[in-house]
Amino acid sequence: MSLPLTETPATPSAAAPHKIWTVGTLTYTSAGLVALFCWLLWGDFAWSMRDRSIPPVIQLLFKKFGASDSLTGLLLLSLPATLGLFMGPIISYKSDRHRGRWGRRIPYLLAPTPFIVLSMVGLAASPRLAPPLAALLGTHSPSLDALTLDLLCVFWTIFEVGCIAAGAVFGALVNDVVPQGLLGRFYALFRAVSLIVGMIFSYWIFGKAEAYFSWIFLGMAAIYGVGFTLMCLKVKEGGYPPPPEPVLPQATVCALTGVKTYFRDCFTNPYYLLCFASGIIGGAAGAPLVFNLFYAKSLGMGMDAYGKYIALTYAFSLALAYPLGWLADRFHPLRVTIGAMALCSLSTLLSGCFVHSAAGFSVALVANGVFMGTFYTAAASVGQRLLPRSKFAELSSAGGVLNSLVSIALPPLVGLILDRSGHDYRSTFFMSAALSAIAVALYLALHRRFMAFGGPDGYIAPE
Repeated sequence: MSLPLTETPATPSAAAPHKIWTVGTLTYTSAGLVALFCWLLWGDFAWSMRDRSIPPVIQLLFKKFGASDSLTGLLLLSLPATLGLFMGPIISYKSDRHRGRWGRRIPYLLAPTPFIVLSMVGLAASPRLAPPLAALLGTHSPSLDALTLDLLCVFWTIFEVGCIAAGAVFGALVNDVVPQGLLGRFYALFRAVSLIVGMIFSYWIFGKAEAYFSWIFLGMAAIYGVGFTLMCLKVKEGGYPPPPEPVLPQATVCALTGVKTYFRDCFTNPYYLLCFASGIIGGAAGAPLVFNLFYAKSLGMGMDAYGKYIALTYAFSLALAYPLGWLADRFHPLRVTIGAMALCSLSTLLSGCFVHSAAGFSVALVANGVFMGTFYTAAASVGQRLLPRSKFAELSSAGGVLNSLVSIALPPLVGLILDRSGHDYRSTFFMSAALSAIAVALYLALHRRFMAFGGPDGYIAPE
């Protein structure tokens, strides 16, 4: 089924009984908009199943097979950030300038899918591949645990390469096909799908992850492979104006020109640098909380109970998702984001001061999860509302570059502090509180500049 849309702007007519939505050359009826949302949300369901299940399970396996806190932080957060630092700008730059019959985003979403699927199969098979590989290596083989950890690292790296490649343009596809006035509510629906998936996984599956991880990986591979491919085949992009820069015949000159253009567009405007900095530090506030899983274990909390508390967190966040999207569309996502980030700072500070037991941790886990989730939902459409549409993927990737630099350094640093402190996981609350407070200050400065450019009613993104 193709989406009911045309590729020419709608002509207003007094006789037209139904509302028409347009974005670029795409025009949607109500039925077309519903179909678009359904296919994008189906793709997001597959994406969220992958994101909500694979990282926490692989985190448990890293610990099981002997990874330190600093190595775990390096693999879970710094590795993706490093890959994004190099891959994101290249893929987004190429995507912004690509013109083909499948559009400028879909080809870059389809291509990594087989690699992501096969890497999940590899993660499932790693413990079974280790014994024959050890026999093949003979006396040169490390221990089975070390060899299994090595295999997990290899397939995890392949997995992240594919995810980074697709993630570089997924948000840009949404920006290209969803009308701007509906972005806040649409991202709230995205968030709702992600939370429902998280509830299902955390409540019913996570407690069994250590025993049935292979089946989890294989199931997620099938869901992602089918679900995301279907979305790519069903969502249709519109037409685009010619790319801003002509393709030069000399490859070297072309590459140098592209790099120069990229840096000029992305890193010379202080307003966008402030936009990047606020989002990066706000997102970084959640990084220390990755070690909540290990804190729960150190306090004697079982993984089944931990999963159910996470599911409760998602249930609260789900109830808030659509109202937050409405608030973002009504009052602007930047303003809602500032309030959410302030709540994150207060909640994590109180957690650091008062959590000393599993009971206290359970309250902090839910409260911090809800407030961080509120921030992520509110902030989801800030970039779409502040960055110019013509260079959205390019500027978004530039923020990703800067975010990668922070993400490369921060998780191993947190892990190193934890290793050196005897695994004092309570200190992660104070780290998160400090980063949240800095983010609030940056967002307030960004809001002042935003108002100078016209505010909610008259905003024009500076070129």
